[in-house]
Amino acid sequence: MSKREEFIAFLKALKTASPTITAEQRKGFLRLGVQQHGLTVEEATDIFNASGIGIGERVNYFEVLGFSIAEIQNLNDTTVMSRVAAAHKNLYSASLKAGGRPRADGRTEEQWRTVLNQARDTLIAPQKRHEHAAMFQQTEAEALPEENPSPPPELTETEELNHQIVTPNIDAPPDMAFIPAGNFQMGSDDPAANEDEHPVHTVSLDAFFMDKYLVTNTQFKEFVDANPQWHKRRWFKDHIPSAYHDGGYLKHWEDETYPSGKGEHPVVNVSWYAAMAYAQWKGKRLPTEAEWEKAARGGLTGKKYPWGDSISADDANYFYYVGDTTPVGHYPANRYGLYDISGNVWEWCLDSYHAYFYVNSSPQNPFSAIDSVEWITRNFESVKSTRVLRGGSWGIDSAGVRCAYRFKGNPTDTLPTFGFRCVKDIQS
Repeated sequence: MSKREEFIAFLKALKTASPTITAEQRKGFLRLGVQQHGLTVEEATDIFNASGIGIGERVNYFEVLGFSIAEIQNLNDTTVMSRVAAAHKNLYSASLKAGGRPRADGRTEEQWRTVLNQARDTLIAPQKRHEHAAMFQQTEAEALPEENPSPPPELTETEELNHQIVTPNIDAPPDMAFIPAGNFQMGSDDPAANEDEHPVHTVSLDAFFMDKYLVTNTQFKEFVDANPQWHKRRWFKDHIPSAYHDGGYLKHWEDETYPSGKGEHPVVNVSWYAAMAYAQWKGKRLPTEAEWEKAARGGLTGKKYPWGDSISADDANYFYYVGDTTPVGHYPANRYGLYDISGNVWEWCLDSYHAYFYVNSSPQNPFSAIDSVEWITRNFESVKSTRVLRGGSWGIDSAGVRCAYRFKGNPTDTLPTFGFRCVKDIQS
């Protein structure tokens, strides 16, 4: 059975068990088709759309077309039909012009146009419109607060701590944060989590220091200036690709200089090899995958993001809200004082990527590689296997910037969304 046939069989079994799923679950299953079955996004989407699995969320068709229930209910049927038809036409036309760009609600533009058609057909029919309005008016009434609501329960000491920034009295190196030793829960049991995020398991780590900020263009230029073997023009001499990148190393730079005004932006278009070389030059290393996730969670347990379970454009640079990198430190830090730990750019980790690593990983300082952390750090030029990336970027949706989300890349990959930060071991 081919990978494509396996994905089709999986969706058939899923439909038998659950004919409707949420939009977030749909995104998770599409990622499964891409990551585990080797399909393109378009192939996985086409197969899913043909499966007949529905999105089981309750949609307010008044809001879909930009109306309030009260606004429409007070109009006569002829006026309602005219306004609904006009709103549908404008939104449908805008969707066609949007092309294949992903939507923030998880739907494809084709699915969104289906919703628009359903909204039009429901609201122009008086009986359907009244029934639909009644359903949502009842929901709103059930959600109204009590006249004399009970005061919110007091937070426990642990919950109170979760709202504070952790600032231990540790003498950390400049612009590095102390990440304390101890246990944390790694992975996710969220319904939308990918298979490679399972199972949730307890991990114990030694303490370490981590860069508060992503490595910037200014910092990477200092490295390049001090290490001529990593100059861009040396690597591109005679247009012969280096063994340590895929041809895109620092392609946004002009010769050995980053773009004007981008000094405090994270460096991008750097391969895993380049990140490793920089870290070694600084007397540091890349974080292990477990170190990265513990640091990202900031002491919170079971949360999707470094700050909680919800996300907005005020929290991080993701999902094309900005459309490019932002200066490091632009968004709030997590409880460990780490900035841009979600969003902005993907962060290279030390580990090799294995989809089922969590099933048998060590509970103490886990590391996904045949060789030790020390050996990999000293001999990184010999590494050929895929490596882990974490944190998401400015071009990924909300699911991709979760603390537990795992991504991978070849060590030669140099994408405009790939960057890094470093860690430093604490000597006993």
